Amino acid sequence: MNTTTAPRLSPQTLSNAFEALATRFKRDFFTSQAQREQHTHTTTWIAPQLPDAVVLARSVADIQDLVRICARYHVPIIPFGAGTSLEGQVNAPLGGICLDLREMNRVLAVHAEDLDCVIEPGITRKTLNENLRDQGLFFPIDPGADATLGGMASTRASGTNAVRYGTMRDNVLALKVVRGDGEIITTGTRAKKSSAGYDLTHLFIGAEGTLGIICEMTMRLRGIPQSIAAASCSFGSVKGACDATILAIQTGIPLARIELLNAAQVAACNAYSKLNLPLTPLLLLEFHGSEAEVAEQSAAFAEIAKDCGGSAFEWTTRAEDRTKLWQARHDAYWAAAAIRPGSRPMSTDVCVPISRLADCVSETEQDIERFKLIAPIVGHVGDGNFHCLMLCDVNDPDEVQRGHEFVHQLAERAHRMGGTCTGEHGIGQGKQAYLVPELGPEAIEAMRAVKTALDPQNIFNPGKIILPA
Repeated sequence: MNTTTAPRLSPQTLSNAFEALATRFKRDFFTSQAQREQHTHTTTWIAPQLPDAVVLARSVADIQDLVRICARYHVPIIPFGAGTSLEGQVNAPLGGICLDLREMNRVLAVHAEDLDCVIEPGITRKTLNENLRDQGLFFPIDPGADATLGGMASTRASGTNAVRYGTMRDNVLALKVVRGDGEIITTGTRAKKSSAGYDLTHLFIGAEGTLGIICEMTMRLRGIPQSIAAASCSFGSVKGACDATILAIQTGIPLARIELLNAAQVAACNAYSKLNLPLTPLLLLEFHGSEAEVAEQSAAFAEIAKDCGGSAFEWTTRAEDRTKLWQARHDAYWAAAAIRPGSRPMSTDVCVPISRLADCVSETEQDIERFKLIAPIVGHVGDGNFHCLMLCDVNDPDEVQRGHEFVHQLAERAHRMGGTCTGEHGIGQGKQAYLVPELGPEAIEAMRAVKTALDPQNIFNPGKIILPA
């Protein structure tokens, strides 16, 4: 594995910390090369930077004790969930301990009458929904990967359902977080709203583990809709598909999902997922509600699509076919990667105001041609968010450089259009350069002040989001 080097802790400091950790965690403390590499092997294009060791946490007490030991020796802690992050969030640029939270995967309580549940951070979205299904409930946030809920909160993730159900920011009611001295912060309650004090819950959502370690989460749930209908609608151009999306949002159609695939991504999904979708820009749609509501929503969108050059709907009526269609969408990353075996996918995302979506996607397609890249486009276009999956030959420095320049141009374009350099991937290491242009130096100084106040030793996932002044 190709790894990068970084300043490490002194051998004596590591030795002392390792002795304390081995005594406390025994068989849940690992220092082998294989374990360390496994915990930096993610879907990111950024070169891995290995931790010095890995600790497997099974309880809140484990997290507290790890934090206290690491604080004593000033050892960095890098939280790890499913390893699906895209911007280097689980890299260890200063070494330290990777905290694996996957064994903390229990549903602690389900309050069906209140539409909420309490969970541990290592549970994945699919496992949570399997636990909820028999009670007629589901958790709607669904990024492409089967990520852990702790990781999803830490990157402020969203997914195909965001247009109707919001992002992680909208669906986490409260957190318990282990702070730098090992004590626990409770950020909120199960109440659906509160005006009590600072909003600490949202401070930690999107913090990428840089302010503390999430150890418990209270989540908002939804009832499984009475009726669900999915369809695909092809267009003569990406602009037509985007225009239809914009009109649907502006007219208030309560779409549950509306996903854009350009022709290159459709071809990739057809090959990878054994589908037979038309090889044109495509919208994948889903409608939720009563049977009457679903019929009304779909009819309203069909009229808009027709006016924008869209085809008649291709309906997916059976539940198993609908599942296959959306699984193909969730597998878009791997489908794109399969276009060019041996390449390294470089995934990036931006989000712009919905009124600028068509312009942003169209200009991005022009850039793909200009930079001579293979880069399928897929997006949660109902909220102005889309992804480019560049397939670069890592052995071709010129092509890799063109890929980086493309990412830079895309981020700058999003900023010019009043948008953000990342809608859901987070900043991590990969997009730190775009924070100041997006928010201004004063905002970054405020972030540094928050980081210093909550993590004065800089042990929580250092080197992510913001760098020391």
